[in-house]
Amino acid sequence: MVKRSFGLPTRNIYLGLACLSLTLHLVLAFFCLSVLQTVCVLPSSLSSSSSVTGINAQHHQPFSSPASTSHKPPTSSVKDETHTVDPILTHLKEVRGPDALEALFNHPLYNLPQPELQEDDWLLKLKESKDVTDKGSEEESEEEALDDSQWQSASQEEGYDRATWTSDTTTHPPWLRFHLGITRWELYNRKDPTLVQLTHYLATQQILGAVQKTGGTQLKLIMSFPNYGQALLKPMRQSRDAETDVNLFYFSDFERHNAEIAAFHLDRILGFNRIPPVVGRLINVTTEIREITTDHRLSRTFFTSPVGNVCFYGQCEYYCSTEHPLCGRPHELEVSLAAMLPDLELAPRRSWRSPWRRAYSRTKLAQWEKDPVYCDTVKQTPPYNQGTRLVDLIDMAVLDYLMGNMDRHHYETFEKFGNETFLLHLDNGRGFGRHSRDEPSILAPLQQCCRIRRSTLLRLRLLSRSGFRLSDMMRTSLAQDPLAAVAPLLSELHLSALDRRLATVLQMVQTCQNQHDDVIYHDTEGYDKEYDQQPD
Repeated sequence: MVKRSFGLPTRNIYLGLACLSLTLHLVLAFFCLSVLQTVCVLPSSLSSSSSVTGINAQHHQPFSSPASTSHKPPTSSVKDETHTVDPILTHLKEVRGPDALEALFNHPLYNLPQPELQEDDWLLKLKESKDVTDKGSEEESEEEALDDSQWQSASQEEGYDRATWTSDTTTHPPWLRFHLGITRWELYNRKDPTLVQLTHYLATQQILGAVQKTGGTQLKLIMSFPNYGQALLKPMRQSRDAETDVNLFYFSDFERHNAEIAAFHLDRILGFNRIPPVVGRLINVTTEIREITTDHRLSRTFFTSPVGNVCFYGQCEYYCSTEHPLCGRPHELEVSLAAMLPDLELAPRRSWRSPWRRAYSRTKLAQWEKDPVYCDTVKQTPPYNQGTRLVDLIDMAVLDYLMGNMDRHHYETFEKFGNETFLLHLDNGRGFGRHSRDEPSILAPLQQCCRIRRSTLLRLRLLSRSGFRLSDMMRTSLAQDPLAAVAPLLSELHLSALDRRLATVLQMVQTCQNQHDDVIYHDTEGYDKEYDQQPD
């Protein structure tokens, strides 16, 4: 057998042919992939129409409101009698992040026309010089005029600002502008820049005083600031992800600082605007409470834990003991700070016992838990027999159900406005305790009365859609709070529970509509019916 041997030039030729073949195969493969990718991309017309069947359209242009552009959003050629597509919603549904929250608040449902405000529709009013009447000598009148038109602080000690406030609102601190902006119909105007200034003020201002708030079952502090503003403090007692023990009754549950913050954001996203602004903050329990407090009941409860953390517990009905201390790490403590409402001497409030108040007993049931037609009695009882009080209460029940708050025994209104006004959604610290269990009894007012505002229902439907999903809006809104830099204020499990509970509310309304005719309270007269859609 003859052994064949190849020379060097021959081997080089074979190697070159192999490399060329491999290169051609790679080029062919890349070409095929690019063709397939192009085929798989839907044309814009098909992409827009797919919104009816649940396919999300990809919009690459930035959001612009209908008022600022003549572009008409794409509409589907497929007509469905059950689902009416909101053209503005279709145009906005792919906006994400902070822009999505802005787009939500720009939606017509969040900009419904309000009744024209009359003089008596403002909670507080500054007296001006022209309002002063003659009550004595000319000199006395001039003195009263000066007193009514300007207020000058007399305190120069203890760190308080030396400021002059006049009838010009630009001289007022944010907390005073907030008070002066309260009307018969809402606690604040969402578009008012005072809201942003107030939350920034609560999160950054120097704290000059800290005393215990009287009343209530758990520890709360009133904090004072240099420009005479005050805030209500609720401290962090447990980790944000900790669920309430299933064996713990609602009336002995911990209050949570992050629940107060999240409740404010949820109330705003629902379009209610009935919870005072709340913001999270890290405080130093030594320098910002212990060293400045004049409350001896509070100061006596401070101690240093075995690991060197500064702790205190105050005096209250629940959880104020050495077994339930509030401890810094070693000095820093997370808290919520809520803007205080006007003093009761200036703006008295009336407390109302909720018709659906729980028995606050380990064995007894409330009347509404035993009587399925309990709402018929409520509807015949003032003030629920006329006006909006009943649907106001149902708004509050929806808010409480979404955050799992069972502790709504009373609510308040401003006395000045009588029965024609909104309800204050105060004290929400027992919300967001459990994400794994929904409490259907919170929705008893809706289930038994089968009544709901049209504007509330439409906003709930809007928040059930993919472009404005409630969990996404809450995640985006809560990310603006200072404590979000430490950790998310609500876990993903709590956020997903919001979507689940929202679907339950909408299903309950649908059940009511299948059984009754007079379910919707029409408060949106003149609003285009094309937005009155069912959820996707």
